Amino acid sequence: MIVDNLKDLYLDELRDIYDAETQLVKALPKMAQAAASEKLQQAFDQHLQQTQEHVRRLEQIFDDLEANPKGETCEAMQGLIKEGDQIIKKDADADVKDAALIAAAQRVEHYEIAAYGTVCTYAESLSQPEALDLLKKTLEEEKATDAKLTDLAVSSINKKAQAS
Repeated sequence: MIVDNLKDLYLDELRDIYDAETQLVKALPKMAQAAASEKLQQAFDQHLQQTQEHVRRLEQIFDDLEANPKGETCEAMQGLIKEGDQIIKKDADADVKDAALIAAAQRVEHYEIAAYGTVCTYAESLSQPEALDLLKKTLEEEKATDAKLTDLAVSSINKKAQAS
């Protein structure tokens, strides 16, 4: 795709995020299944529901822009998911594996926080208030998920992994 202006770049970035989110919808159930901690399983399941909503929001933005959401492959998310898959396959203590799954999930969240922060800036610059509202809502949810994962790690998972 030719990117000649900020709107083109905005659409390109939105397509990248859309692909990232759709990849994550497929990966989160695997992470939940691999988690030993019931709380971590629940966190992954809850984030799956949020991620499905993030996809719907992005589709709404594309509908409003009369644009196709497909066309980009998010290679960064492919790499992050591949790292998560490697953790799932490792022969490790269950508590240590849970700590590693949180680390992998937080790398995903940090990527998404950066991506949504960028497109929020573009939406604002392009006077896209409806899209900006949807993107900001998703950004806040991504930040909240990251904080929840940190709390879960600090309050229990890392302590169990340390005791292993």
